[in-house]
Amino acid sequence: MLDKMRIATILDEIGTFLELKGENPFRCQAYHNAARAISQLEGDIGEWVEQKKLTEIPGIGKDLAQKIETLYKTGRLEQYEQLRRELPGGLLELLRLPGLGPKKARALYDQLGVDSLEKLRQVCQEGKVAQLRGFGEKTQQKILEGLAFLDKTGKRVLLAEAEYLAERICAELRKLKEIIRLEVCGSLRRRRETVGDLDILVSSEKPEAVMEKFVNLPEVMTVTARGETKSSVILENGLNCDLRVVSDEQFPFALHYFTGSKEHNITMRARAQQFGLKLNEYGLEGEKKSIRAKDEADIFHALKLDYIPPELRENTGEIEAAAEHRLPKLVEWSEIRGTFHCHTDWSDGRNSLEEMAEAARALGWQYLGIADHSQSLGVANGLDPERVRQQHAEIDRLNKKWKNFRILKGTECDILPDGRLDYPDEILDLFDYVVVSVHSHFNLSEREMTERILRAIEHPKVTMLGHATGRLLLRRDGYKVDLDRILKAAADHQVIIEINGQPDRLELDWIHVKHAKSLGILLVLNPDAHSTAELRYVRYALDVARRGWLEKANVLNTRTLQQVLKNLSRRRGQAKS
Repeated sequence: MLDKMRIATILDEIGTFLELKGENPFRCQAYHNAARAISQLEGDIGEWVEQKKLTEIPGIGKDLAQKIETLYKTGRLEQYEQLRRELPGGLLELLRLPGLGPKKARALYDQLGVDSLEKLRQVCQEGKVAQLRGFGEKTQQKILEGLAFLDKTGKRVLLAEAEYLAERICAELRKLKEIIRLEVCGSLRRRRETVGDLDILVSSEKPEAVMEKFVNLPEVMTVTARGETKSSVILENGLNCDLRVVSDEQFPFALHYFTGSKEHNITMRARAQQFGLKLNEYGLEGEKKSIRAKDEADIFHALKLDYIPPELRENTGEIEAAAEHRLPKLVEWSEIRGTFHCHTDWSDGRNSLEEMAEAARALGWQYLGIADHSQSLGVANGLDPERVRQQHAEIDRLNKKWKNFRILKGTECDILPDGRLDYPDEILDLFDYVVVSVHSHFNLSEREMTERILRAIEHPKVTMLGHATGRLLLRRDGYKVDLDRILKAAADHQVIIEINGQPDRLELDWIHVKHAKSLGILLVLNPDAHSTAELRYVRYALDVARRGWLEKANVLNTRTLQQVLKNLSRRRGQAKS
């Protein structure tokens, strides 16, 4: 039986295969929409299948429901397998290129026989792509830039995808009675935005049983190495995964070592040498003594350090801070009381106002800010002033239902190319808060884009800046902008900066988050949610916040409803004065 994420991946690939074949766009989009809907389902998809409820999911009719049921029960779908046979596998690889859609990929294959990234690089370097109708020199150059981007990012996956795979693998391994302790290490444990491979660490007295289970997991596509204490495999998405087995006595030392980062480990080893000790994955010892450790905290304690959370282990001052007892008390999930950047079916979200609010209440939150798109973003069904008023009337009606919860009236207002906002001031006055974001004209020069955003930040009615660089991880770099100037302006005008929790955004990045904190900027953890399931993306924003050394006081979401209302009211008062 396939799980919902694998089913969603297959449906999405069917939509892409159909696009490559030139099928009806509405039919293609139906598969993409179904994939998104299935991936966001709450609970076990098996219950939806067994209870014959799939057709209750918006956008899934009888035909798609039957295919999903077949995938769930058999793990196969003839339509999918036939499409894979008909189309060269390399065409899917071409679609990894930023800005290269199915039509152009098919044209490259039909006219130049391009069926791999390497062949695409070759025909671009030979100038053949520029000669094709509908391409030209500019497109050819963008393709070469996209290939360079892929070279830079390598075979990495988003944190959310790596986490999902790791959770599945670890859930199966934990069923083994031979396992004493198990942890995921590496960049996933440090909560980096993207992950290059998975490292799983186990302590056990019977490693052979653990290895046997690991190499035969359904997620494993290829076994590349199998040994007594280490095995390496390639998973179904192409990611490498290593499993190491150590004794339980060695486990804390191995956990620290394989969590990294490399730079952190080097500095930690140097500190151990100052105490006449040697630190490695097996232990902490010197000529006259050997340090025993029940957990990682004992290792840090032995070196006269406070415990350093994994997210901070990047050798950016954490060891010095730990020695001087000035590490931050990082913000925790339990301290989150609500969020602000969320979309409903009034614009391009999937769920209603009430459904989003009830999902937020189920998370134990006190408030939910709704920030549907503004009027110029037609592709996202942005709200014109009349629809804004209608939505606010609906929010007022819903807010009468609850005593200890409130929907806040917000907007994600477009920053127009010249820096003006997408609503006039009299409409902006209707909102509790205003998030401003760039959604178009990404190709402006750095000076033009910076001035555009600065003009918006300086507007007295602006509360927050959304996804500040427009990047999409592993797909495109952000637009060119002077972030240092943006942050300085945000500090001067007391504009809150968003950490966007969408798995392919995660911006500001942690380095700029740390800078924002030093400037005294208040930050907000937003999911940019388009469904009830995506509200949980706040936790990915939380990962970035923790990597950026943020504490409770640095984050707007940790404040109570009354504190938030007071903060927003004060900002509105300042804007009117």
